[in-house]
Order: sequence, then C-alpha cells, then structure tokens
Amino acid sequence: MKQLSSILSLLFAGLFWVFRVVLAYTTATGKDMGFPIQDFNIEVILLFVTLILLVFIYKRNIIAAIIYLLVYAGYFGPQLFNAIMTIASTEGMSDIYTYDTIIASAIGIAVALFAFLSILADRNRAAHPTDKKTDWFYKNEEYDRKLDDRADKNNYRTL
Repeated sequence: MKQLSSILSLLFAGLFWVFRVVLAYTTATGKDMGFPIQDFNIEVILLFVTLILLVFIYKRNIIAAIIYLLVYAGYFGPQLFNAIMTIASTEGMSDIYTYDTIIASAIGIAVALFAFLSILADRNRAAHPTDKKTDWFYKNEEYDRKLDDRADKNNYRTL
C-alpha cells in the first residue's frame, strides 16, 4: 500500500461505499437524494460484501479484486445499460434519475476496475516487497559472512 495508485484506489472505493451507505439510509428513511437504488435488499447485501472485499483489497488480494469487479459490474452494468438505452430511445429529454443512474453506475464500475487494475499492475510487489532501508542488512550475504567469521574468532578470557 505504499504506491499512490493503491492508496487512491482504496480511498475512492471507500468513498463510493460511504456514498452507497448514505443512499441506502436515505432510501430507507424515505428521503430522495436523486440517485435511485435498484433493489434495496440487494443493495444492503452488496454493501456488506463490499466492506469485506475492501479489507481484502487492502491486503492486495487479486481474487478479492476480481470478485469486487464482477459484483459491481453485475450490479451496476445492467443499470448503466438500461439508462443508456432509455436515453437513446427517447427523442426528448429524459428525467434526471436516468442521468444520475448513468453517473453513479459509471463511477461504481470505474472504481472497481481501477482497484482491480491497480492490484494487477503491481501483483509481484505484494509477493516480493522491497524496502531499501532494511534490505542492505537482511539481504546482504557478505555482511552475514563477516559477522559469522568475527563471531568465531572472539575468544574472550574471563577473569
């Protein structure tokens, strides 16, 4: 999690999750924020699944990133497609909910795709992390040999 892309992908995913929690809460209380929810029960289940997946994405798990992308594409993809087809089929202006659905669905899919690509781009870094501050000591065999030779020659007399 030292690279900026990793931090930003998790930050945007967390912010989008908070946005979806607020939308679910306002839908449950009967307030309208302008962004419609397709199915409230699936939305709540998706929020809990996403929270678990974000923990695994923080741990740089590629399987969690794939599941996160597939879940978000499966949930937001049909919404996005239907909203685009609604705009394409109407000759006049569509309602504001259609455009809000396009914005929220596109952001949801883009955030999941960005998190997946971020983990995929530096997949090797998680398996073999390097730290220049400590690698000179732990990965330096010459230094270890010098310590071993010196330790064998130290024969101190006791008084």
